[in-house]
Order: sequence, then structure tokens, then C-alpha cells
Amino acid sequence: MISKIKGVIFDLDGTIANTLPLCIAAFRKSVEPLAGKALSDEEIVATFGPSEEGTIKALVPQHYDKGVADYLLHYEEMHGLCAGPFEGVVELIASLKERGVKVAMVTGKGKYSTDISLKQFDMLNDFEIIETGAPEGPRKVQGIEIVLNAWKELNKENIIYVGDAPSDIHASRTAGIPVVAAAWAETGEPEQLIPLQPDEIFYTIKDFSNWVGGKI
Repeated sequence: MISKIKGVIFDLDGTIANTLPLCIAAFRKSVEPLAGKALSDEEIVATFGPSEEGTIKALVPQHYDKGVADYLLHYEEMHGLCAGPFEGVVELIASLKERGVKVAMVTGKGKYSTDISLKQFDMLNDFEIIETGAPEGPRKVQGIEIVLNAWKELNKENIIYVGDAPSDIHASRTAGIPVVAAAWAETGEPEQLIPLQPDEIFYTIKDFSNWVGGKI
């Protein structure tokens, strides 16, 4: 039971913005010429967990440097596919901060693509702490723990993680904090989230905003 919220840690892809289709499109445009074959969405998504650099390493390890450079180039050039965050997100974060709630981000995205997106959204300065992914593998648990250590004056039960993937629920549980499942993206898969029993699940930003506003 979440009684009072004093800190919120956000995921990025599928939580702050509908960036997953952009990620897949940029991977396809950068990797397929190097791999010499077409890649399905499923093949690309199956490599997610590490940062984008890890995906390139999994798909075209022999072209790693060019693959990473091309991906970041295409990701930035194609960002019009995701021109802004979800409606209501900017206002929600502003409201949280105005009411004294700490706000951070822990994402599996690499640092460079995270910066590209947050710059596109004019959100580079919206988060007190930003922890990004690593090529070697998932590090959300470590990212969450870094934030918890920085916020050590807060109790864990007063900090929530907000993310759209099953891995976000697992990471939050491992780190020992409540988790809110974000099921408002077109790419959301609530049928995968519900069986994992997140503390809460929301299907719209508005419903989440109303709920969190009543918990501050």
C-alpha cells in the first residue's frame, strides 16, 4: 500500500514518450544495411535490455562502431516520429516538483540517445538525477539504487518507480520500492504487466496524475 509519495523515478521509452517505434525504425535503418538482411520488430526487440550499444553488439558485432554512429544519427534525424512527450507529462512533472516531490529518471537507453530525446522534448533539466543504460546488460536495479542512495533521507516506501515493461516491475521489486505500471503507450502490453502484480497500473496519464496528486 502506497501511502505518501515523496519521490518519483520515471522510465523513458513508453513512459515519458512513445519512443519505441522511433527506436525500432532507427535500428532498422542503421543495422539492416550492415547485416545485409531484413530484421523483424521481434528480432530487434529481443535484444533490448542493454542500451542501444548492446543491441548493435548483438545484431552486428563486426560493425559495432559504425552501427552505433549510424543509429544515433538516424535516431536524431527521425525524431519527428516522436516529436513530443505524452500529453500531460510535462505538466505532471512540473506539478510534482512544485509540491516538493523529488523526480529522477532511470532508463535502459544509452546516454546519447537519452540526451537526444530529452533535448527534443525540452526536458533536459526536468530530472534531479538521470541514470542511463549500459551496453553490457540491464542496469536498472543499479540505477534505482543510485537514486535511492542520493535520496537517502527518504524512506523506500515513499518512492515509486514508473515504467511500462515487465523488467521495470522486476527491477523495482529487486531494489525494494513500489512500482507503478505505465500502460498508456500504444506499445503497452498490460496483459504482461498485470500478472506481475504491480502496486498500481494506469492506462492514462490523467488517471496517474490524479492518483499521484492525492498521494503527495
